[in-house]
Amino acid sequence: MSITDWPAAERPREKLLQHGAGILNDAELLAIFLRVGLPGKSAVDLAHELLTHFGSLQALFAASLPQLSAIPGMGSAKFAQLQAVLEMARRALKEELAERDAFTSPHSVRAFLGLRLRGLPHEEFHALFLDQQHRLLSAEMLFRGSLSETRVYPREVVKRALAVNAAAVIVAHNHPSGQATASAADLALTRQLQAALELVEIRLLDHFIVAAHRVESLAEAGQL
Repeated sequence: MSITDWPAAERPREKLLQHGAGILNDAELLAIFLRVGLPGKSAVDLAHELLTHFGSLQALFAASLPQLSAIPGMGSAKFAQLQAVLEMARRALKEELAERDAFTSPHSVRAFLGLRLRGLPHEEFHALFLDQQHRLLSAEMLFRGSLSETRVYPREVVKRALAVNAAAVIVAHNHPSGQATASAADLALTRQLQAALELVEIRLLDHFIVAAHRVESLAEAGQL
């Protein structure tokens, strides 16, 4: 049965317009994005199939073009649309952080870092460079590593912070393993970064670890 044959109160688009996006489940939101299904399969049915195949919205958005194209009804056009949605979300959050005190907006920082780092098959180390009011000056990927390790050079972080005239820095890296717990190496790196930045009077505000379903703050955990 087509979605247009459903009672109006059950159609995802009408539910969103009536009650807001927050009331919809993942499949209903995805169905609105997909717009149409396949012969004998509604957009909601296709959305459920995609979520079952990939396991979550996060995994769906992290899927490569070949992985997505392997699903009937999906292809390069839908892949491009998904990537555009992700990039718009990243840019909207980046604009928010550029206008507000990032240190007092932990939810926005977590959401931004999650969109940048979650779902990657390898480790990356990112830095958010902030001005005196803790507004975002620049967000950059500084180091890229393997599945389980990234080599980070504190002097390069300091060099880049000075180049953009940052007064404070927030750093983050992901754990492709899915575990958000900081390792001994993570804690040692945090101390090294903090000491190196203090030498040039730049504050290290936090070190976030991005995992599959969680973004851990070392500052909140009392490790910074």
